Amino acid sequence: MQWVRTEWTKASRGGVSAGLRNSLPVAIALPHTKAAVHEVFQREWEDYEPVWSEESSSIDRMRLSLREEDGILAVQLQDVMLAAPRRWARPSPVRLQRGEWVRWQLDHRWVRPRDGGWNYEMTTLNLAYGGVADLKVFLGKPTRLVDERARLR
Repeated sequence: MQWVRTEWTKASRGGVSAGLRNSLPVAIALPHTKAAVHEVFQREWEDYEPVWSEESSSIDRMRLSLREEDGILAVQLQDVMLAAPRRWARPSPVRLQRGEWVRWQLDHRWVRPRDGGWNYEMTTLNLAYGGVADLKVFLGKPTRLVDERARLR
């Protein structure tokens, strides 16, 4: 499982800055094939250099619901951010068979309390069901794609 989070400010919404941000990867080759939760941050104020957090062996059950039954994995990404846009109608869980994977994307914007400026985030979840033999598994085309990105002002 891989989370890729891209964060930026209103200052980089247009022109060359937006082009750079839009060209950032939504998946990165895995460091190994062991089952783990990998999280990568790409932040404007760090020149979008990928920063890997410490990997984990457990999922955040507030952000992600997984249910396995009869060889099928049901995946549901939760929208836990208290930020715009609010999503009242959400997609149904994605059902994966072994060897399949999902890419689920979600974005938000919010006002920074300290100065009233805008921050933005795009979250991409790449999740494979079953063992992963290829470190570049998430660089290809997903079996299932859920795109909940909205037009952010």
